[in-house]
Amino acid sequence: MVTTTRPPEPAPAAAPDEPRRKLNARPLQGAIGVVALIAILELLSRVGIMSPRLLPPPSQVATDLVLLLGNREFLSDVGSTLTAWAIGLALASVIGVTAGLVLGSLRWVYEGSRALIEFLRPIPAVALVPLAILVFGQGVTMKFMLVLYAALWPILLNTLYGARELDPTARETARTFRLTWWDTLTRVFLPHAAPFAFTGIRISAAIALIVAVSAELLAGTPTGLGSFILEVQSGGGSTSQVFAGTIVAGVLGVLVNASLKRVESWIFAWRKEERA
Repeated sequence: MVTTTRPPEPAPAAAPDEPRRKLNARPLQGAIGVVALIAILELLSRVGIMSPRLLPPPSQVATDLVLLLGNREFLSDVGSTLTAWAIGLALASVIGVTAGLVLGSLRWVYEGSRALIEFLRPIPAVALVPLAILVFGQGVTMKFMLVLYAALWPILLNTLYGARELDPTARETARTFRLTWWDTLTRVFLPHAAPFAFTGIRISAAIALIVAVSAELLAGTPTGLGSFILEVQSGGGSTSQVFAGTIVAGVLGVLVNASLKRVESWIFAWRKEERA
């Protein structure tokens, strides 16, 4: 008697919508976590476990936040911070991308400046605040120069890395067609290093915002979001206003990063197609 074994039935394939449902569930889970944290903080403050002077109720922070968003002076402070951030980041992008391409395309220039880069790069921008105040004063120029210094390094190093990773065949092709150094830089190195450079810009955008607010806090500038937080804290103002100003800084950072991510995915959509 011959016995036949029945082949195992294939496992049911996952529905194509299942990964999409998981992605859609993540924002909901994150929102639930935030709401739960706010409820716990509200409870701790209201029952007296935490002093309202140290941990104000989130409801009071939300109220002060709404009032601040309607305050022209506060919005002017936010605008001052964003102005220094934008100017510093724009200058850092132009200088960093240009220098990164030059260093990545000319090895002798890179070797000659490597020691200087390795010396300056680890110096934190906030450590230069006293020197910046001495040279530039306490105005917008001091802030965007510090932002420029802090934002420069991720952009420069990412661009440099992208340029040095260029396929040698592309270089030989440019030589075969007798392209000038400038044409090779703009038509061969730049397109290859552009995704790396934009990643550096996105990283530097968050660093630049942190440095701008920190410079305002440490230097006591006349205007700025950090100046507002320092003035409220040192003037014996409401702690909830300090938290509200800090939340604005955090939200600005999230919005900047999300916006740049969208721009990056739109400009470099071809990279996803290559990987697919």
